[in-house]
Amino acid sequence: MIRKALTRGHDDPKLNSRIMVYTLCQAFSISPSEVYNLPLDLFMDMLNIHLVMKELESEEMQKMNKQR
Repeated sequence: MIRKALTRGHDDPKLNSRIMVYTLCQAFSISPSEVYNLPLDLFMDMLNIHLVMKELESEEMQKMNKQR
C-alpha cells in the first residue's frame, strides 16, 4: 500500500500526511515530533522548498547526462 501511495498517490489522508512528515524528517534531519510542532504554513513551505530543490537536482543530473 505504501509503495502504491508513493508511486500513484492515495486517497487516505492519514497515510498522505505520514508520507509528508517522513519526507520533511528525511530532508531536514529533524524528528517527527518537531515536524508535528511546526505551523502549517511553515510545514508546507518546507515541503515546497524540498520539492523545488529535488526538481533542480534532477534537471542538473539530466543536463550532465546529456553532455556525456
